Amino acid sequence: MEIAPGSPAPQYCRPMRIQHSYRMLAGLALGVTLGVIAHVAFGDAPALQQFVRLVTEPAGKIFLRLLFVLVLPLIISALALGVSGLGDVRALGRIGLKTLAYTVVVSSIAVLIGVALVNALQPGRGLSPELRTRLLAQATAAPAPAPSSGATGVDFVVGLVPNNIIKAMSDGDMLAVMVFALLLGGGIAATRTEYARRLEEMLQGLYEVTMRLLDMVIRLAPIGVACLTFTLTARLGYDILRQLGAYVFTVVLALAIQQFVVYSVSVSWLGGMSPRTFFRGVREAMLTAFSTASSNATLPTSLAVAERELKLPSHVSRFVLTVGSTANQNGTALFEGVTVLFLAQFYGIPLTLAQQVTVVFICILGGIGTAGVPAGSLPVVAMILGMVGIPVEGIGMILGVDRLLDMCRTTLNVTGDLAAAVVVSRGEAPAPPLHPLPEP
Repeated sequence: MEIAPGSPAPQYCRPMRIQHSYRMLAGLALGVTLGVIAHVAFGDAPALQQFVRLVTEPAGKIFLRLLFVLVLPLIISALALGVSGLGDVRALGRIGLKTLAYTVVVSSIAVLIGVALVNALQPGRGLSPELRTRLLAQATAAPAPAPSSGATGVDFVVGLVPNNIIKAMSDGDMLAVMVFALLLGGGIAATRTEYARRLEEMLQGLYEVTMRLLDMVIRLAPIGVACLTFTLTARLGYDILRQLGAYVFTVVLALAIQQFVVYSVSVSWLGGMSPRTFFRGVREAMLTAFSTASSNATLPTSLAVAERELKLPSHVSRFVLTVGSTANQNGTALFEGVTVLFLAQFYGIPLTLAQQVTVVFICILGGIGTAGVPAGSLPVVAMILGMVGIPVEGIGMILGVDRLLDMCRTTLNVTGDLAAAVVVSRGEAPAPPLHPLPEP
């Protein structure tokens, strides 16, 4: 996956990524198979319950805690770097503002499409009330407090601005932490001094260390997935597979609507380009994104496609695509929203309208800086689950099918960056020629 603009791709992001995804899928298959066999053969036998309670459940919880411990450094460093990567908005002028406005609007549409489909299709429904009661009784307590149900809209807005960032971190007030990260990134972008650059370098260092640790945690994912899914299927049997299939269908359908409906409308209405011309021109970038599941690896192809196939001004396309590789992650924002609401339905936890709005808001903010990092959506999803009181064990199911969904949402991310370049390029005069791009 992609990293902050202007930063070299860490080497640990590249090796054996596909093989590791297969291992996660194998972990899912192993956990589900053994769990179903144990459920059918032993049912509620004390020996099976003891094994789950003393072995697989603690192992799964340790894996989830390792994800949670990386949330704060990831949010602060990646989100601040994503905003500071926009540069000085005053200097960027019209191009920067158009890019930012388009990103916020289209990301909001993507998340709302996902939330609407989950509410309409109800992919997480189907478990009996008895099973849900057992799951909730045995689930891990949420690590962060859910928003107060009695808070008014004004209280919510006021609470977005922290009066003590350390207290906000200790209280698990992640919305306030994210707003602080946005302010920090904006301040770095507006302060063009040597010391501000050193602070940016320090955040980049924190980001890279967090990514190294996250990579180490994700290497344990096959074991974590096997333990989490064994725990679930040993208690539920094969009923879990029906919900998992419905979840994958919902995510792919939402991504397809964003890809072929929203982007078609945006490039036609706002960009003045025929959708057929657009999709014909970006085919190479879409295929590269789908096969690699990496926006970073696809960026050279996207740059070449924008200039040679779509004939966009080079100074606009290079800026928009570079910034968009971090700050215009519609697919991952949509994925996070669908995942959170699906797991809420799976565990039978109703979310109020205010809580769903909070989920949408966090997913949009997360798309600015955290969506593009390797496996960066996992800590963000875990954070949101904790905020709204949903057990985090369900992430084990999601990890097992994440490779396919990652390929699909990366394709959407890359196509969205190119659509943004088309929209922002409209009305912009050609700039002096830049150095030619190498062949991707």
